[in-house]
Amino acid sequence: MQSATNQFKASDGTPAQQTWRPLRLFNLYRLLISGAFLINAMMDFSIQSIGQHDPTIFQLTAIAYFIVSVANVFTIYWRRPEFPIQVYFQVVVDCVAITLLLHASGGVQSGLGMLIIVAVAGGSILLPGRSALGFAAIASLLILGEHIYIQLSNPTMPTAYTHAGLLGAAFFATALLAHVLSRRVRESEALAEKRGIDLANMELLTQYIIQQMQTGVAVIDNETCLWQINESARRLLDIKPPNGRPRLEKVCPELAAEQARWLADPSAPPQRFKPATGATEVLPHFAKLGEYTGTLIFLEDTAAMSQQAQQLKLASLGRLAGSIAHEIRNPLGAIGHAGQLLAESDHLDQREQRLTEIIRGNTRRMNSIIENVLQLGRRNQAQPEVIALKPWLEEFIDEFCRGQNIDRGLIELDVIPEQLSCEFDPSQLHQVLWNLCHNGVRHSLAHSGSPRLAIRATTRADNPTPYLDVIDYGPGVAAEVVDQLFEPFFTTDNKGTGLGLYIAKELAECNYAHLSYFPANTGGSCFRITFADPRRRRTAQ
Repeated sequence: MQSATNQFKASDGTPAQQTWRPLRLFNLYRLLISGAFLINAMMDFSIQSIGQHDPTIFQLTAIAYFIVSVANVFTIYWRRPEFPIQVYFQVVVDCVAITLLLHASGGVQSGLGMLIIVAVAGGSILLPGRSALGFAAIASLLILGEHIYIQLSNPTMPTAYTHAGLLGAAFFATALLAHVLSRRVRESEALAEKRGIDLANMELLTQYIIQQMQTGVAVIDNETCLWQINESARRLLDIKPPNGRPRLEKVCPELAAEQARWLADPSAPPQRFKPATGATEVLPHFAKLGEYTGTLIFLEDTAAMSQQAQQLKLASLGRLAGSIAHEIRNPLGAIGHAGQLLAESDHLDQREQRLTEIIRGNTRRMNSIIENVLQLGRRNQAQPEVIALKPWLEEFIDEFCRGQNIDRGLIELDVIPEQLSCEFDPSQLHQVLWNLCHNGVRHSLAHSGSPRLAIRATTRADNPTPYLDVIDYGPGVAAEVVDQLFEPFFTTDNKGTGLGLYIAKELAECNYAHLSYFPANTGGSCFRITFADPRRRRTAQ
């Protein structure tokens, strides 16, 4: 989880990037005002009384004001100097420039002092707190100073101290109001930013949890477009990571059919299904995400339920095996012993000797069936361990070749990558693999005259689940009997018991694995052990 949590966002309390955007808008307003004053100073159709008192000062101030506003476009773009310095500079320039323009237009009676209110308000919003009162004080002193100067230089002009005082009061009122409003806006922005960060972090955490869940999770909208799917769901459905938002019908038609059935009757119990390319059955559960949002789909791997059922089945077989031992084995032993004594008689002809051989052969076969059932009934609960496949398989092949008296070079081993591992009970994996290899050697020898085998362990590029293939060079399995391969007591060999593959499949499922059959490219058979999802081991740790 360390890698996921490292992506979580946090607010550092510094001015947000979007703070520069209001400053750009404020400077755009300054450009329009300064440009309007410049046009008024340069053109003949100037507004009456604006700049008429001192046209020279008005023209020079308008030009300087416009140049500074244009220069501020670049300082804001470069963000040099720092944000507070630029705000102070621009507000002070506005106050001084508009005061000079006001003076050139005849003083406070010209009405241009209202533009200073906009500058004070803008500065108070961009830099709240004591800075707002500072802007109001600077503007008030400039207005008052201008009026005192104009009275001293031209005593005949009527006084307007009341007007100037009211304008100064308006500056302070505007600054205080802008300060309060700005503080509330900033608090709202900070709260919204904090909640946005919390939501983003919650989304990251949710995605991490969903991706780590053993249960498959998928989300579709009302148009059955796939919005999200975790790795477990992709593994269960045996699909690659989808591009964009494909429709569920294209990703997994079987799941889409179950979803349509659920929409038609939400009270109906969910039905298991097996994806066309999947190896295990999947049990879907559906939940509505609001009225118009979509559907949440949980995909449950039935391997765990099957494993529990297998444990119960094994326990029942154990009790049945005890009854078989008492009710069948002792009489069968007596029959076998009697047949052996009868075969030792000197008065039997050839036909009678053949009958005693049939008795002994079928007695051994029945005894083998009983041994297999007893062994299955005594099976202890699986104790899975992490097995490094390459060294383990090399040791197994050496042991198997010695036991079957075959050349080691006839069994090909390929493990990719070499450090590939699985989770399985070692003794039970030994039994499963011994059974598969014994069958494979027997069929290869009968068909091709050589007991050749290929054992390959690897993973797919889009799925981390390891699997192991045992491939023989025999005649293969007829298509009409493939579905019966793992049924108990089914065999194509008159000398077999029909329990080998059944027991192998039971042991695989006890270890959350799956044993399946595929026709091999060699023309023979390929038995695949798909091991448990390795993320099950990481989650347990």
